[in-house]
Amino acid sequence: MKAVLDLSPAPHCPAQFNLADYVLSAGQATPDKIALIVYEDGHPQRYTYAALAQAVLGAATGLKAAGVGAGDRVMLRIGNTIDFPVCFLALAALDAIAMPTSVALSPREIQALIDTTSPAGIIFDSAYPCDGFYGLQVDVAQVRNFADLPATQPIMGDPNRPGYIIFTSGTSGQPRAVLHAHRAVWARRMMWIGWYDLRSTDVMMHAGAFNWTYTLGTGLMDPWAIGATAVIPNAQDPAQLWDIMRKERASIFAAAPGIYRRLLTRHDASPVSSLRHALSAGDILPVSLREAWKAQTNTPLCEAFGMTECSTFLSAPPLAHRSLSAQPGRKIAIMASDGPASRGEIGAIAVDHKDPGLMLGYVYSLELVLPLRDGWFVTADQAVMHNDDSLSFAGRSGDMMNAGGYRVAPREIEQVLEQMSSVQEVGVCEVEVRPEVSVIAAFVVCDAGFDETTLRDLAQQHLAGYKNPRIVQQVNQLPRNSNGKLNRVALPQLWNSEQ
Repeated sequence: MKAVLDLSPAPHCPAQFNLADYVLSAGQATPDKIALIVYEDGHPQRYTYAALAQAVLGAATGLKAAGVGAGDRVMLRIGNTIDFPVCFLALAALDAIAMPTSVALSPREIQALIDTTSPAGIIFDSAYPCDGFYGLQVDVAQVRNFADLPATQPIMGDPNRPGYIIFTSGTSGQPRAVLHAHRAVWARRMMWIGWYDLRSTDVMMHAGAFNWTYTLGTGLMDPWAIGATAVIPNAQDPAQLWDIMRKERASIFAAAPGIYRRLLTRHDASPVSSLRHALSAGDILPVSLREAWKAQTNTPLCEAFGMTECSTFLSAPPLAHRSLSAQPGRKIAIMASDGPASRGEIGAIAVDHKDPGLMLGYVYSLELVLPLRDGWFVTADQAVMHNDDSLSFAGRSGDMMNAGGYRVAPREIEQVLEQMSSVQEVGVCEVEVRPEVSVIAAFVVCDAGFDETTLRDLAQQHLAGYKNPRIVQQVNQLPRNSNGKLNRVALPQLWNSEQ
């Protein structure tokens, strides 16, 4: 049986569409309802749907007068304040193309993105100036003054036209500029059922930064598109997060796995009466972490897998939170070198080219490239599709290891070792122990005593002999990039031959 799963078609996007108009429409029915709560320096700032819409559409009027036009690429250099989504949506209303960036990037890194995309302008916070850029520059303080201007009505048009550019995290090399259509935000509706169980009555609390697509989509645009309330705590401290979760009566909490690890270290890691479930994305969710969250809070922790190029398309909804599956409306496959793999075989995750959430392509200056193979966008991520249509993530293609001629997925070994209750996380890779001789190594972070014997026994019980790690070493932490994702390339540097 081939590893192809067709749950299409997706909900049909309206023929005349605008990203900003769509995101703001639901709130028109409840103008006085709180749309957004942003914590700034520990103090909540609250914005109604009416205030949000006025800020966005007033900003659109001011930006148009400043020289921003349809089709212009405009880079955003803004911190974690309401200014970020206001500018993003204002640009979408004008049919301009917003390009969010992380404020953590260096001037050199920002210049590289500018060279790739040739923006017409930059909207920036004074703390993040763009010296050396000679196009249109708008200080975000100016944009705040636009809020009281007459509203500009969003430009409607073909949902397939360019909408915004997102930069990949660069985990496999240099960041790439991903161009999405306006329709990409409509395609996110498939997550409402397939992952969130999102309702208009929800209070969605997200612990990420605005420039991250996980926060921008899951934390802001999706709740607004259904008329729910979004909460951005702007905090990493576990005590603050628990306090805000309870104070704002969050019904859904979303974060990366690392945040959940910190939350569970608190003595007050206990049920929150308002919470229905939690969402995890951005990195692999260890089984032990998911189970620990369920035990401590009595709510499911629902994992999802996605990518900048197609956002989230595999997920585990609350009622089936233990396994990933394709969302309703999606068509996916697991690809071998000569076409779809068989069920139970490792292959590359592929998305049908007709998926409305799939990017328009990679931007290379004035060139746009959408790489397809036989009608599929084939990713660098590996997985196995089982007979019950569930999927198991196996890692990136470059992560695959070779053991005696067999291809071994590091994620398979990590999942086995994570079953030990004291294990917080595991990173598995190949380590060159002497010239041209490599072995499988497991680097383990524990919150209690390190028990190498038990870990090796686990591996022997649940894995074929050639998959057993030859090195099992305790470490204080695993290397991660600026987005908190595991930096697997750096794992071999942890090996200590004297241990």
